[in-house]
Amino acid sequence: MEFMAIVDAKARTPAGCAVVGIYESEELSTAARQIDKQLAGLIAGLLGSGDFTAKLGDTLMLPLADGSTASRLLLVGLGPRATFGRRQYRKALQASAQALAKTGAGDAMIYLALEPVPELDVQYRARMVSEIFTSHAYKIPDLKTSPKPKARRLSTVHVATADARGEKAAAEGLRVGAAIGSGLAFARDLANLPPNVCTPTYMGNRALQLAKEFPSIKTKVLDAGAIKALKMGAFLAVAQGSEEPPRLIVCEYRGTRKAVAPICLIGKGITFDSGGISLKDPPAMDEMKFDMSGGAAVLGTLRAIAELKLPVNVVAIVAACENLPSGTAVKPADIVTTMSGQTVEILNTDAEGRLVLCDAITYSRRYKPAAVIDVATLTGACIVALGNHISGLMSNTPTLAQELESAGLRADDRAWRLPVGEEYVDQLKSNFADLANVGGREGGACTAGSFLGKFAKDLAWAHLDVAGTAWVSGAQKSGTGRPVPLLVDFLIHRTKAA
Repeated sequence: MEFMAIVDAKARTPAGCAVVGIYESEELSTAARQIDKQLAGLIAGLLGSGDFTAKLGDTLMLPLADGSTASRLLLVGLGPRATFGRRQYRKALQASAQALAKTGAGDAMIYLALEPVPELDVQYRARMVSEIFTSHAYKIPDLKTSPKPKARRLSTVHVATADARGEKAAAEGLRVGAAIGSGLAFARDLANLPPNVCTPTYMGNRALQLAKEFPSIKTKVLDAGAIKALKMGAFLAVAQGSEEPPRLIVCEYRGTRKAVAPICLIGKGITFDSGGISLKDPPAMDEMKFDMSGGAAVLGTLRAIAELKLPVNVVAIVAACENLPSGTAVKPADIVTTMSGQTVEILNTDAEGRLVLCDAITYSRRYKPAAVIDVATLTGACIVALGNHISGLMSNTPTLAQELESAGLRADDRAWRLPVGEEYVDQLKSNFADLANVGGREGGACTAGSFLGKFAKDLAWAHLDVAGTAWVSGAQKSGTGRPVPLLVDFLIHRTKAA
């Protein structure tokens, strides 16, 4: 899909569909008033008759006569002007994308970005357009054998702006949003594939393909022998129950001088999590194919920043394996030695994510990183605490935590800070090893984060628990790609601050 910003005065060329917003109480937006004049009051008449109430997210498609600005006009309800904000703007865009997908329109002129939105400048309003329209066009990998209907795809989206300055800002926003959409699609594809396809080896191969596509990315994929040579005993313990070999995926993105310390993004890549010997309940176990969503997100983020050519150095590290029960699987009460040299008593084999991540965090030290951020579908306790709307955020560095929180707000991909500390580490005490891998039900998300924090000592480190946000269940079951928008926004603002 191609996106283009254009000054409204120039936007008089015919488009497949013009999209304008209408506020409740029969209040036309600026663009709607201009178009209504061309249509001899058609829009005002519809509002006056009650045929369109303009409630938030409502849409009405109108065919237009030959010679009009467009062959069709889409009216989108914005709700009351007094309450119109970023959430309402996002919902209006989503409704627009959904309505346009049901038409044969190949191109559209979006006037919604002309509307003022508190806390969103022109660049962010345009960025939201391309991100939402790209995401809406996403199709899950379809392995069905039934004939596929011919897709009618919207190919070109123009965004109207008020002036040349706004046009420049909107063009940059559209570029960023499209790259985020591309990164989201990459992450979602990995997460949505079945686990017999998206294995650790497959994830490694997709990372190698990224390096072929982008010269700024250098990828290496370490096999079980190389992982063993690194003395990653915790990572290998999780992998030992499966016949699928583990992979440590390392992608280095170079966007600036080599001497600049990189940001390390670490992803949990458990391509299927049965729970191991501590077997999960059967209902919804199929969704454990999504347990590699953290790894998918860091690779999707890497793709987005490579498309944007961000002037930053980033290393993406994904610890990928399966967690299965077998005669060779790790057992409760086993003790393993991590890459850091610390020993861990495994009391619950279903608390495996922290085991692969702790070794990956230790591995990241060789890059002398400016910051380390791990992303994982780590704990059900985080879902209990925050639901499915907001990711959990833990950190030993307040400034890093604030950067990530702010990025989540800007990107509409929010994270909420939860505590870590020695109080929670005390719950992880073991009579037999330096740490246990679980600490009881109380504060489960915080004990998991505090476990990782023990391996991030002296690093600027943050942990994102995306167990509640990485996928949606139900009839529309699918990976979401989160927190790609948050991470990309964080990295963009890091480059501005440098």
